[in-house]
Amino acid sequence: MTVELIKHSASDTDVLWAARVSTAGEQSLDELSKDPERSRGLLNFLMRDRHGSPFEHNSMTFFISAPIFVFREFHRHRVGWSYNEESGRYRQLEPVFYLPGEDRKLVQQGRPGKYEFVPGTPEQHALVAKTMEESYRQSYAAYQEMLAAGVAREVARAALPVGLYSSMYATCNARSLMHFLGLRTKDERSQVPSFPQREIEMVAELMERAWAELMPLTHAAFNANGRVAP
Repeated sequence: MTVELIKHSASDTDVLWAARVSTAGEQSLDELSKDPERSRGLLNFLMRDRHGSPFEHNSMTFFISAPIFVFREFHRHRVGWSYNEESGRYRQLEPVFYLPGEDRKLVQQGRPGKYEFVPGTPEQHALVAKTMEESYRQSYAAYQEMLAAGVAREVARAALPVGLYSSMYATCNARSLMHFLGLRTKDERSQVPSFPQREIEMVAELMERAWAELMPLTHAAFNANGRVAP
């Protein structure tokens, strides 16, 4: 999984001037030149009492490469997000596919809502790698065969599996990102437990790392208040 922060307009100060306009009006513009550290308490108050709108006056655009099945989960996050993804209608898709690493837990135990994942055996890891690679080679060969025969890209792509890598731009604000992180990461500080699929969690961790550098006080307040989006 790769995540690159392409552009941003995001800082802790953005939250403060947005919040203070409710009581200070035009004087809230003074926040633009002040050290946000002095208002750490206000940030914590907004997060704790879930006054969420001040966290929306910022923007971050990420370029993300991940398997298609990750994007299918990602696109369920709609409020506060904008997406543009690589299209198999307009370009020939490259043969880049996902294989789980050795640290990927393979075995699911229990029932939905109470299941857990545990490490697989060496034999299971070998089977997964062998079976996926064979499937990927066959499906991509079928894709190429149809393209060579003149079949439209938008038709031929139906032979490709969700383990194929895609790429997209994803734009969000801090509030929508916090909601995403609250659902797509597992963290002992979380007030509400989450059980994300590991692959989308890997993307979320990289996005959180970039955001934490842009808005460290907001990120700290998020963690201190149970990692629940305001």
